[in-house]
Amino acid sequence: MYATNHELQDTYGTELELFGIWMKNQGMTSSTERAYKADVGQFLSMMHPAPLEQSTKLDIMRYLSRTREAGAGDEARNRKLSSLRAFYKALNEMEQLNVNPAALTAKSRQQKNRIPVYLEEEQLQLLFEHIEGRHRERNLSILLLMSYAGLRVGEIHRLNRHDLTSEGMLSVLGKGRKWRYLPLPSSLARLLLQMMETSELKMKQGKEQPMFVSQLGRRLSIRMIQNMADSTLSRLQASLPELSMKKLSSHKLRHSFATMQIRSGTDIRTLQELLGHASIETTQIYTHIDNKQLREAMDSVAGKIPTWVKRG
Repeated sequence: MYATNHELQDTYGTELELFGIWMKNQGMTSSTERAYKADVGQFLSMMHPAPLEQSTKLDIMRYLSRTREAGAGDEARNRKLSSLRAFYKALNEMEQLNVNPAALTAKSRQQKNRIPVYLEEEQLQLLFEHIEGRHRERNLSILLLMSYAGLRVGEIHRLNRHDLTSEGMLSVLGKGRKWRYLPLPSSLARLLLQMMETSELKMKQGKEQPMFVSQLGRRLSIRMIQNMADSTLSRLQASLPELSMKKLSSHKLRHSFATMQIRSGTDIRTLQELLGHASIETTQIYTHIDNKQLREAMDSVAGKIPTWVKRG
């Protein structure tokens, strides 16, 4: 029998409040906070009414086992474990708890060398033809930043007008409240500067000067950015049969940027800086050779096959 939200608050209210404060101080996005809180809530519902001081590695493994039985794959289970690790780490740092059984629990082994979903360069060109709506220049700028600068949705949401210099240097506030500085292609920088100068969309009040504004004069929300990108991708997908089986989303445009960089010869360390990855292991998924390159590699030796094999 799982505990209700009211029962969880009665038993673990202090711990949940501290976790929320800790996540905000870490600079986590609201979507990450919601996901972590949901995972932790599921775990606490299973634990209820036992005090967290008594929790063990076995409790963590029992929870992860139940998520597998409910249909969660390795990636989802690892995300839930990350949520619990953050929860216990927060309580440790806030001096609320001395144990951290989640830190002792290993992640599930995931399939390695899986090639990320991305769009080819010609497909990206077609994507921009499917932008609709009144604010085409704004939406085009957003999609270009995803596709040709590798920005995350949350990073675009946080951009302010002063983050772009007249020389085309863009300051990006990424995950973990870490800044990175991107020298944008001159054509993209010019488009952004022009968009900010001529756009009829302006912030109506307050000291904030966001780069991207809604028609109500507010900072464009993460959800609105995602919806615009996803709807544009859906229209592209409907027009190209070869994309019908691909699971496209705004984050796949970031994959497309990384893939283009690797194909252009960008080294892995530089790509790590461009993407704002904390670990180079995250960046290494883009180094796997895709099917097109595999075919070209095999075709290069085709002429060396003995003639008698070809005749056969």
